[in-house]
Amino acid sequence: MNELQTDLMHLLDEARHVLSEAADEAAVEECRIRFIGRKGSLPGLMKRMGSVAADERPATGKTLNEVKQGLQAALDEATRRVASGSVSADAIDVTLPGRKRRVGGMHPVTRIMDEAVSIFRRLGFVVADGPDLDTVYHNFDALNTPADHPSRDMQDTFYLADGRLLRTQTSPVQIRVMEGREPPIRIICPGRCYRRDTPDATHSMNFHQIEGLYIDHDVSMADLKGVVAEFAREMLGPGTDVRFRPHFFPFTEPSIEFDFTCVVCKGKGCRVCKGSGWIEIAGAGMVDPNVLRNVGYDPEEWSGYAFGMGIERIAMICLGINDIRLIYENDMRFLAQF
Repeated sequence: MNELQTDLMHLLDEARHVLSEAADEAAVEECRIRFIGRKGSLPGLMKRMGSVAADERPATGKTLNEVKQGLQAALDEATRRVASGSVSADAIDVTLPGRKRRVGGMHPVTRIMDEAVSIFRRLGFVVADGPDLDTVYHNFDALNTPADHPSRDMQDTFYLADGRLLRTQTSPVQIRVMEGREPPIRIICPGRCYRRDTPDATHSMNFHQIEGLYIDHDVSMADLKGVVAEFAREMLGPGTDVRFRPHFFPFTEPSIEFDFTCVVCKGKGCRVCKGSGWIEIAGAGMVDPNVLRNVGYDPEEWSGYAFGMGIERIAMICLGINDIRLIYENDMRFLAQF
């Protein structure tokens, strides 16, 4: 063994000893710089390889590689040791106060969605689900939507190159359920929807809906009104009233929109309800006979109602949120309030 090999082995022994006494990450880093850093001991010894005799270079090179590997192994071991906390008890200050873990909360949309689902479950509905990416048939055709209806335009709907689309409502779930099941049916369909809306305080390109469908013998508008009124009282309080207004939807006939008493002014009129005392919640109506025929039901035997409402709108009403964009900005200062 020549002089350089001897110096290399001494360096490895010294490094192992120093690293075994390193008590924290700073000490390990100091050793790394001292022994293998750009200006450290090992690079200094490597410069002497040029003066080694030609016949000794293979053995010296082998020793050099072994020392490199040994140094790296010792550094890795010291790093793991200090990271695992295996240091002396004197290095731990048991008098320091504990660190509190931040407890997460439920997102406002999830909270309102779960509450709405619980209410409808108590009224006898079961949850049904379907794909966000759906066909034109399930989203429009089967729901009696005319070919020239504005909602089919590319300005309103996200289409894919293969002809499918991101569902604009959760109503396609109702079609899928009716296609695969015989009446009676009583379902709710909560989920995410997508439309080409311009984002503002009350609109978003993605939002959540919960839709309901009840198909049975002799179902009437009175059944719909009873369910909606009970939901309103459960969700917004026992003093909440419901107002039905005539409207038009391709998949229901007759069609209505329903409003709930403004929770801010209790029906007296305020800025939130624009002085009317009412807040628009959703659309509903009796299932159009053409929709029943599309899924193979006889409209002479079966009848039913359907309704759909936006979860974000209910969340804004219940939680006093004045801008829907706040719900999706992931600002913890805002979300932590709920």
